[in-house]
Amino acid sequence: MARMHTRRRGSSGSDKPVADESPEWSDVDEEAIEERVVELAEQGHDPSVIGMKLRDEGVKGTPIPDVKLATGKKLTEILEEHDADGDLPADLRNLMERAIGLREHMAENPQDHQNKRALQNTEAKIRRLVDYYRGNALDEEFTYSYEVAAELLEE
Repeated sequence: MARMHTRRRGSSGSDKPVADESPEWSDVDEEAIEERVVELAEQGHDPSVIGMKLRDEGVKGTPIPDVKLATGKKLTEILEEHDADGDLPADLRNLMERAIGLREHMAENPQDHQNKRALQNTEAKIRRLVDYYRGNALDEEFTYSYEVAAELLEE
């Protein structure tokens, strides 16, 4: 499938190895994993960062290669159960942070046409994601603007 904002085709990524159960060397209790996930979320980490920390640092010194295999639940499901998920979806939050950074850069460098286009593309992606999430993860009346994004990310 072609990419939206370039003339190149997309490249396929690597697939995770097929596994039905957690490895033998990673025998951490499900409750301990859930506690660690909630603890990391309360520290302000995104789900992707939580997954990397569990993979690298683990729980009580034992790495967790895959949260879903170890607990039977996705990381986001665990966060929802414990009401530790953020107010915005992670992909939308990351794009808003990027758009705010680009907007600040454009205020300092108004002649930077390349980043002006990058800002336009990023805000287009944000608007498409807002349409996708509107009604479920976002309020029905939500519309994106720089001011709204800056206010949401300050919290």
